Amino acid sequence: MLKKLMACLLLVLMFALVGCSNQSEESSQSEEVEVEVEGSSETDGQADVSAGLVEATLILDWVPNTNHTGIYVAQEKGFFEEEGLDLTIIEPAMEGALQVVAAGQADFGIASQTSVTIARSTDIPVVSIAAVIQEHTSGFASPVEKNITSPEDFEGKTYGGFGGAEEEAILTTVLNAHDVDPSAVNSVTVGSADFFANTKREIDFQWIFYGWTGIEAEVRGEDINMIYLKDIDPVFSYYSPVIFSNNTVIDQNPELVEKFMSAVSKGYEFAIENPEEAAEILIAASPETNAELIRASQQWLSPRYQGNAEKWGIQSEKVWNDFSAWLLDAGLVETEVLTEEVMTNKFLP
Repeated sequence: MLKKLMACLLLVLMFALVGCSNQSEESSQSEEVEVEVEGSSETDGQADVSAGLVEATLILDWVPNTNHTGIYVAQEKGFFEEEGLDLTIIEPAMEGALQVVAAGQADFGIASQTSVTIARSTDIPVVSIAAVIQEHTSGFASPVEKNITSPEDFEGKTYGGFGGAEEEAILTTVLNAHDVDPSAVNSVTVGSADFFANTKREIDFQWIFYGWTGIEAEVRGEDINMIYLKDIDPVFSYYSPVIFSNNTVIDQNPELVEKFMSAVSKGYEFAIENPEEAAEILIAASPETNAELIRASQQWLSPRYQGNAEKWGIQSEKVWNDFSAWLLDAGLVETEVLTEEVMTNKFLP
């Protein structure tokens, strides 16, 4: 029974937390049921793919945004073709990236460390193969006029939530650690509704990712207070998002994974060194998104892709161990999830 509950929680989490990492005014696009496929073979304006390329597919967690820039750079610059791959990028279907990859309908996907761990705990055979961003950039945000500068200020306020189990557990942990009775905070489920619209009405604060919604506040000229999760408790410095695959692909076709990661690594390394050009590549791939927001977000996010790590994509065993232990203590997973089974760095070039 508990495994069934965990599976349900996973589905909720995939449409809540993973979605929040890319929250914007354009987020309503994610409600479309149909899967959109990007023109994977177009590199430098060429529509034809050379014969002999191996087909591969990647499903995103949300509509294209700066979390994904390195992938679009690798596609535009021909890095996948150099590795002998023809990559198709798929925007997320209603069933979510984890279920699609686990079912073998895509080779790779984007998700959070949280959702990959919860999936693994329910026997969904997925493995994280790279951390997209080293620095965890999410936290609780509010307009400055709300005067919310610490978790103690949450008391008596209204929180706009996504409705996910992990979200509730983290908020409760934070409140208890700061001697605030969780019942003193009014939680309202707002889903992926716009932060700026919500906080002009009854919502006082929300959980956002600064690299997108926080930068959008800067672009809009709206001052916000940001309380980062990683500053509240180091255990919340987990990876979001990560790139993952399934056990079948990893075990039966490791060469595909190596080639894919080689190309993707080149894409993110390029975005780190060339944020302006990388932003223009993403803008071309996602013309419906605010170009000014993409440019500003890219400038902020590019140095955080690798951060202080020895190379892009590396994952710390300690980060995985600590957060997996917290998920177990919080009751979000039924059994211990072993780090060596849920993540690997061996495919990084």
